[in-house]
Amino acid sequence: MTRPLAIFDIDGTLVDSRASIHRAACEAARDIGLPEPEYDRVRMIVGLSLEHAMAVLEPGLNPDELARFVAGFRASFNRMYAEGHEEPLYDGAMDHLRRLHRDGWRLALATGQNRRGVARNLARQGWADLFLSSHCAEDGPGKPDPAMLHAAMAACDADPTTTVMIGDTAHDAEMAVKAGVHPLGVAWGFHTAEEQIAAGARHVATSFGELSVVLDGFAARARAA
Repeated sequence: MTRPLAIFDIDGTLVDSRASIHRAACEAARDIGLPEPEYDRVRMIVGLSLEHAMAVLEPGLNPDELARFVAGFRASFNRMYAEGHEEPLYDGAMDHLRRLHRDGWRLALATGQNRRGVARNLARQGWADLFLSSHCAEDGPGKPDPAMLHAAMAACDADPTTTVMIGDTAHDAEMAVKAGVHPLGVAWGFHTAEEQIAAGARHVATSFGELSVVLDGFAARARAA
């Protein structure tokens, strides 16, 4: 019997980082003399590797300015963490992950964070026991390149027909489509349901309960294959 693989994004899918990411982008912009970007601009770049995201957010920067912008973003997060900040999990996220694990799912992570950010999240209570592998933009090409999903499937001995990618952005959906895995979205993160569906998401769940129902259906089909 085939055990399905669920690959989860972190920011906007499991962890509510909306306020902290916008704050970091605003502080980094102020540091180099730019106006604070509106949240609607910032949300569109979440999920991309940091350097790519900052270049998309402010495309007129020269290389030196871009490097300072990226450094300012990282420095803002470092200050937040030094002050004891931790992005909260969305309500129901941990219960959902534990339930999938009990039901025999293999779990992995694919995120635009760097390896340090992944390690910080894997240090959350119980996380290291849930995920078989983790993959981030620092490991190679970032989203929407499918490299992270190919690496996750290789690490978990899975194939595209039994693998689902769960994220909250069009970048996640596009990555899943390119990798040939089943693309699912969630409606509580950074991109709208319409933006995710336009990028290829098959379904955008509005709650973890709804996501569980969709994943149960996928698992039944995968195990019957």
